[in-house]
Amino acid sequence: MVDLGDWNQPLAPLFSNERYQKIRRFLIQEYSTHTVYPDMYDLYNCFRFTPFRDVKVVLLGQDPYHNEGQAHGLCFSVREGVPKPPSLENIFKELESDLGYKPPRTGDLTKWAKEGVLLMNTALTVRAHEANSHANCGWSWFTDSVISLLSEQKEHLVFLLWGGNARRKVSLIDQSKHLILQCAHPSPLSAYNGFFGCRHFSKTNEYLRSHGIAPVDWNLNE
Repeated sequence: MVDLGDWNQPLAPLFSNERYQKIRRFLIQEYSTHTVYPDMYDLYNCFRFTPFRDVKVVLLGQDPYHNEGQAHGLCFSVREGVPKPPSLENIFKELESDLGYKPPRTGDLTKWAKEGVLLMNTALTVRAHEANSHANCGWSWFTDSVISLLSEQKEHLVFLLWGGNARRKVSLIDQSKHLILQCAHPSPLSAYNGFFGCRHFSKTNEYLRSHGIAPVDWNLNE
C-alpha cells in the first residue's frame, strides 16, 4: 500500500475494498498500454501534500489536465515552468479581485496544499489528450468516499464546489458543521456566469477565523 502519512488510517477501508482493487487493476493496464497523467508517482499528491489533520479547505476539480507535463496530482495546478491553463488564469484573476494578490509567476499550487487546501480531482487519472477518459473507472466512488469521510470526521471545513461536476457532491457533505461555497466553473466557458465575483477566497478565511482556525494564506507570490 502507498504510504500517505496520517491518511493511511482513514483511507485503509477504501484501499482494501474490492472496488479499489478493480481501479488498481484498471490502472496497471492503462499505464502499461497508454500514456496516462499524472505520473503514477504523483497520483496521490493531494494527500501527500495536505495531511488529514491539516485539511481546512476542500477544492474539487474534475479530472487531471490531459496534456503533457501539466498534471501532477493537485487539481488546477501545474508544475513550475508549465504555461498556466485558462481555468487557472481565471482563478488568479478572481484571487486578485478578491484579495488583491497579483497573479503569480507560476501555476504551481503546492503552497496552497501545504496551507491545508486539499486539491483533489474527482477522477485522479486521465489518458493523454482524452478528457474524462477515466471518469467511469471507479474513481468517483473513491473520491466520493473521501469527501464523505472528511465530512464525517472533521469539523468546520470549507468545501469549494466550482462547476456542475463538483456541485453534484453537495449531498455528501454535512452542511450543519461545514461551509459549502458553490459557483460556476472557472473555465472561460463559464467563469462569467458566477465564478468572477464569487469572493470565495475571502469568504473561506472569514469562516475559518469565525471558528478559531488560522486562515489560508492564498498569496503565491511570497
